[in-house]
Amino acid sequence: MLTYIIAWIAAAVAFLGLDAVWLSNMSSRVYKPVMGEMMRPSPDLGAAGAFYVIYVSAIVFFAVAPGLEKASLSKALINGALLGFVAYATYDLTNQSTLKFWELRLTLVDMAWGTFATAAAAGIAYAVSSRFS
Repeated sequence: MLTYIIAWIAAAVAFLGLDAVWLSNMSSRVYKPVMGEMMRPSPDLGAAGAFYVIYVSAIVFFAVAPGLEKASLSKALINGALLGFVAYATYDLTNQSTLKFWELRLTLVDMAWGTFATAAAAGIAYAVSSRFS
């Protein structure tokens, strides 16, 4: 159980850190030009917190735990990449199909980001938590 708690903490620190850097640098360049007035001046921290708790838990369950079970960093990375791709594709392609201002460029950039960030967080969490298993 301690291994999975450590995995969750490591995944949370990694994903939140990566996402904070990404959003602070790319929000005005990538998201604001497309989303415009739909964006809040500052995020709803309750909704953001709920997302991060749920998503980090999914990273541990679907990527880190299978990696630990097989003692395989590559399993954690691949599962993390797949999770990120599917989760971000769900959001981005739904928006692209229903919102007239949504652009393909935003879909592709955001899906690539989600794939990378989730794989990286899963890999980091695996590397840290595998030392305790």
